[in-house]
Amino acid sequence: MAIQNSTHPIGPPGSGVSIAARELVEAAADEVWRPYFYHQTFDGADAAEIIAEDGQQLRVHSSNALCCGTFGELLQGQLPVGSVSRDPNFLVTMPIALFARAHFKPIAGTQCVTVYPSHKVKAKRLAENLVIALGASGGILLLQSELPEGKGLASSSADLVATARSIACCFKRRVRTSLMEKLMAEIEPSDGVMYPGVVAYQQRACSLLSFLGQMPPLAIVGIDEGGTVETVDYDQRRGVISASHRAEYHQLLERARIAIPRGDTATIGRIATTSALLHQERAPKEHLNSMLKASEATDALGVIVAHSGTMIGILLDRMAADFPRKLRAVLAHVSPFDNSPKIYLTMTGCR
Repeated sequence: MAIQNSTHPIGPPGSGVSIAARELVEAAADEVWRPYFYHQTFDGADAAEIIAEDGQQLRVHSSNALCCGTFGELLQGQLPVGSVSRDPNFLVTMPIALFARAHFKPIAGTQCVTVYPSHKVKAKRLAENLVIALGASGGILLLQSELPEGKGLASSSADLVATARSIACCFKRRVRTSLMEKLMAEIEPSDGVMYPGVVAYQQRACSLLSFLGQMPPLAIVGIDEGGTVETVDYDQRRGVISASHRAEYHQLLERARIAIPRGDTATIGRIATTSALLHQERAPKEHLNSMLKASEATDALGVIVAHSGTMIGILLDRMAADFPRKLRAVLAHVSPFDNSPKIYLTMTGCR
C-alpha cells in the first residue's frame, strides 16, 4: 500500500475525516498493523469499518491486545515558537517489531483494577480511569512486554496503549484515540505508538502533529549504555532549546515529511544522526562518538538514539544488496565496546 505524505493533522472529533485520518485508517488496515487496532478509532474514521470493507471479517475472541515500541526517536526537539499549537516539544517515532501485550479480565461489581506485574502502576491508573470513562467494571490486567523498561523504547507508552486496547476489546467498545491520549497525558509524556506507521507527535500534550507514512525496512544494531531513565523526571529537567536549534529541528522535520514516504533511507539516516548530535549537549551518550565512527567505517546510514533513554543504534537498510556484509561489519566494529548488541527491525507496511 502506498501511503502518500500529508502534513495535515487530524482534526478534532466531529470535524470530519481529514487526509491524515484517512491515511491513518489505511495504515491501520495494512496486514502488518491490522491485528493491533481492533476497537481503536482515529478521530472521525473507524478502522474496524475500513477493515470490514477491505474484505476482512472482524472477529474478537479475547481481550488480548498489543502495541509496538519505538527505538528511541528518529528526531526529537522543539519547534519554533508559534509554529504549532500547544507545546513546541515534539518527536518522530521509529516503530520496531517488539511489543507490549495486555490481557484484561473483567470482574463485575468493582471499578478497581489489579495489575500483574504489580509495579505497572501507570497501566493500573490508566485502566481504572478508562473503565470509569466507559462505565464498565474493573478487573484483572495482565501485562507482558518485550520492551525493557527505562531504556527509551516506549515501554510505558506501549503498556498504556495495549491496556486501553485490551479493555476496549473486552467490552467490545470503540475507544477514540483522543480519549486514550487524554488519559495518557494525565500520567506522563507519551510516545505516539498508538498510531500506525511513523508520526510526528507532541509528547507532552499527547497530540498528533502529522502522519508521515511507513518507515522503510531498516535494521538497527543497538547497544545499551546501562541504567534507566524515568520519563517524567527527564521531562521536568529538560531545558529550553535555542531559537537557532529550533529552526534546525523544523527543517529536519520537513525533510522527514519528504524522506519517509519516499523510502529515502540515506536522508532518514542523516536526520537521525543530526538529531542525536543536537541532543548530545542535553543528555550526552558516552558511546555516541564510537558509534558514529563505526557507522562511518561501515558505510551505514547513521546513528539513532533514545533521546530520553539509554540506547544508541546504527541504522542499516535491510533491502540493500550488501546488507548481510554491512551487518557483520557493524557488529564487528561495535563488539569492542559492547559485546552483546541487539538487532531491532522496524515495523513496515506490506500491502
